[in-house]
Order: sequence, then structure tokens, then C-alpha cells
Amino acid sequence: MPELPEVEVSRLGITPYLEHQIVRKVNVFQRQLRWPVPLEVARIEGQEILSIERRAKYLLLVTEVGTAILHLGMSGKLRVLPIGTPLAKHDHVEIQTLAGQSLRLNDARRFGAVLWQAPGETHPMLAKLGPEPLTDAFANDHLYRMSRGKSAPVKTFIMDNHVVVGVGNIYANESLFMSGIDPRKPAGKISKARYAKLQQAIRTVLARAIEQGGTTLRDFSRADGQPGYFRIELQAYGQGGKPCPLCEKPLKEIRLGQRSTVFCNQCQR
Repeated sequence: MPELPEVEVSRLGITPYLEHQIVRKVNVFQRQLRWPVPLEVARIEGQEILSIERRAKYLLLVTEVGTAILHLGMSGKLRVLPIGTPLAKHDHVEIQTLAGQSLRLNDARRFGAVLWQAPGETHPMLAKLGPEPLTDAFANDHLYRMSRGKSAPVKTFIMDNHVVVGVGNIYANESLFMSGIDPRKPAGKISKARYAKLQQAIRTVLARAIEQGGTTLRDFSRADGQPGYFRIELQAYGQGGKPCPLCEKPLKEIRLGQRSTVFCNQCQR
């Protein structure tokens, strides 16, 4: 599943082609995605795309009459192609511009979404999200404050989008390894100082992943068709049984919250 860095890379990839362009036409070839594509999305026809923003894993195409919201789901991809390029299998939604570009949402599993947000409103899917981890809203004491009294494992805690957005399974594993925190440890039992270290690790890992183009998984590649390269730097995720990069003891792999969790018994406490 594309995580925050992959979605941000997609935003960066499509922005030069779509921002400040006039929408010529919206074509919906398959309306039944995760939720039915709302008819209101066609309102952006004839409108300038004022900005392309990201909130958690949602991409927002902002116009004066409202915002088209895109979510890639588990297997979604975005491509910017010349208008008239033959449709590929699983191309479900197309946004054409007067400049001759076509933004295509391709989604084999149809778990992605196209939503609509009216001016001055916040879509319910965005209303209760936690802070963005790469902004000042993710204050140094945020995790510590939110964790008080929480007995859930810290890995589950930081993956909760109501706590902080965008820390999916890959980057939770990596951030906890970098900060030396055992993913099984109860969230409410971790000190303020250790949470400050974890928050910095989350920022570092996500920023590095964005810089390198996102993590290549089976169903994701960048808007320009090239894969991301962060996977070569992964120190914990997918490395179960391999030597720890720090102490060389075998990394342990367990299931935590139904997710693969890899950590070092020696280095993470």
C-alpha cells in the first residue's frame, strides 16, 4: 500500500503538469471505486487547479468551486499522459487539461477513491486526522502528551492516524529501530525524552523516503513511471532473521496488530 512518502512523491510528480492549468474534461470510466465517484467532481471542468495539496494519504486538487480528493488505496497509481493516449486496463478516472495533459487514476483493486469537498467545508475523511509529521504541528511533546494512559503497543499507537498521520507499517518499523524503542512497549510507559527521539526519527525516515522517491512495493511506482529507491536503505522492515545493522544479532519478526513487525531484542528497549 502506498504510504505517505509515496503519496507525496506522486504529488510532486503531477504538480508541474496540473497546477494552474484549466480542466478541460473529467471522464469517469468506472464510478464504483471504494465509494461511488460523486457527480460533483465534474464541477472542476473549466476551472483552474489552484494548488495540489496533500493531507495524510489524500491528494487535494483545489479549485474555486471545490476540491477533488484522490486516494490511491492499496494499488492505485497516477500517470500524467498526453490526451488521447489509449486507456490502460484499470484506468478508472481521467482529468484532462487545456494544455493537453491527462491525469489518469489506475487502480486494479478499486480500493482507491475520488471524493468531493465543497468550498469552506472539510470532508469527513479529513476531519479527525492527526498532525502532519513533517510540519510544526507535530510538536516535540505531541506523542508524549497523546500517549499518557495508553496501554497499546507503541508501534500501534504511532500508526493511528488520529495521533499522527502517515506513519504506516514500513516507516513505523524504521522509526522505532532508529530511536531504539521496542515496538511492543506500552505507549504510556515511554518517557518524554524517548518520545522526542522517536518524533525526530519519524521526521528523518519520512523525509529521507520522500527525497529518494518513495519505497518501491509491488503496486507502486512514481507518477513518471520510475520506482522509488528507499527500499535499499531499510534497516528493519522486511529484514527479519538478518543480522542487526548495529549489533549483528538476528532481527526478530513477529505479528503486531496483524502487521509484520521487525526489531532487535538487543538494541531496542
